[in-house]
Formats: sequence, structure tokens, C-alpha cells
Amino acid sequence: MAKVVVTIKIMPESPEINLSDIETETKAKIQDFSQNSEMKTEEEPIAFGLKALKIIFVMDENKGSTDALEESIKNIAGVNSVEVVDVRRAIG
Repeated sequence: MAKVVVTIKIMPESPEINLSDIETETKAKIQDFSQNSEMKTEEEPIAFGLKALKIIFVMDENKGSTDALEESIKNIAGVNSVEVVDVRRAIG
């Protein structure tokens, strides 16, 4: 029963979209999915004022795919795309 560290990158529809609203809704969905409330968030500048939201969280490897979580996040207002950019097995 290993843990994995997952990084999700969320692109908003435009630079005018409020990332904090997306972050709040996404964190709630991740917490429901992973049963873990510890997360790290960061904003990544892309171009012309557009910023991506990256959220790093830990989940149980036995949960399998994050496809259902990604689809759920895509349905949040203002979200253009969702991509898992990194998955690593936790050590320790």
C-alpha cells in the first residue's frame, strides 16, 4: 500500500479567471478523491498574464487512475484543461 505524489496542472480559460476560486473548488474535489487534506499549490506563469495552477497532493497507489478526478476538475467553471504532469512513488 504505497503512496504516490501527484502533480496536476490546471489551465484557466483566460487571464481574467480568478485562480483562487478554481483552487478552492479543486482542493475540495482532491480531498474527496484522495482522502488527504495536505496539498501544495503554486502558480506557474505561462504567457501574456496567463498563469497555470499546479496542485501537488498525496494519494494511495491502490486508488489507481486519476481520470475521474481530472474529469471532475474539468467541469469547474473557468477551467480550460487539466493534466497530470507528474506521478512519483513516495519514499518512506
